[in-house]
Amino acid sequence: MEQSAAAAARRIKGAERVLILSHHNPDGDTLGSAFGLMRALDFLGKQSAVLCSDPFPEKFSYFTEARPLDFEPDLIAAVDIADTQLFGEKLMPYAGRVDLCIDHHVSNTRYAAETCLDPAAAATAEIMLEIIREMGVPLSAAIADPLYTGIATDTGCFKFSNTTGNTHRAAAELIEAGADYNTINRLMFDTKSRARIRVEQSALSSMEFFLGGRGAMIVIPRKLVEETGADESELDGVSAIPRQIEGVQVGLTFRERDGFYKISVRTVEPVDASEICRSLGGGGHARAAGCTLKGSLDEVKKAVLEAVERQV
Repeated sequence: MEQSAAAAARRIKGAERVLILSHHNPDGDTLGSAFGLMRALDFLGKQSAVLCSDPFPEKFSYFTEARPLDFEPDLIAAVDIADTQLFGEKLMPYAGRVDLCIDHHVSNTRYAAETCLDPAAAATAEIMLEIIREMGVPLSAAIADPLYTGIATDTGCFKFSNTTGNTHRAAAELIEAGADYNTINRLMFDTKSRARIRVEQSALSSMEFFLGGRGAMIVIPRKLVEETGADESELDGVSAIPRQIEGVQVGLTFRERDGFYKISVRTVEPVDASEICRSLGGGGHARAAGCTLKGSLDEVKKAVLEAVERQV
């Protein structure tokens, strides 16, 4: 069942004990949305906790907080999770029990009993801000920091094409509520670990071009990640590198995992990244999408390039 932000707010306010789920390999939007909601529930005097299959990355430690799940939830909410495949092993037992999903991915599979979906929103945190308004909770810095993080990270600090006027208005409201935007932007976009720099160096050396220079791809081997000690949160921006090259319309990143490859697709208009990935069993947004494929690197490259050529 599709729900508006107002209906989602009523559903949440009607619960006393809320479990909030974030997707595995968590990014700023899934965590920012989850912790923004958790702190709004704190204001209302309700019990809540955020669970994720993977540890919260250190870079988000300024707002993340580990709480034990010491209650039986009467509402399970998933935030920024388009498909149960993104739950991860730890959260998979909740896959058939989600009461409410709050999301902005057009590829959402409607696995929850109720879904609050707005594909026009640049980030799920943008939707969460509207829901928290509808809940009647006043914005504080504790709520604004995670929500601002979600919006900023999913828009590449407001430079991606998903950014709208409403995105800027939401960010302004959060800044006025006390979001420490200067520190957040520095941590998210202007600070890189040595491990991240080593990964970038290797990725650049592995770059290949295709489609007569309109496409570029990089590979991140598992061994490299293990040797550098880079965690998932440090690799978030690497997939943007191929698309940054002049003349490139399609940027591909192949990240080796245990027995499969995680593929990130970044495009510029008119190429639709979500259509490329949907044909390979994945999904996402028009300019940024992803999928996973089993096989050797050569086999996976061949499958992805064929999907790109069909779309282009």
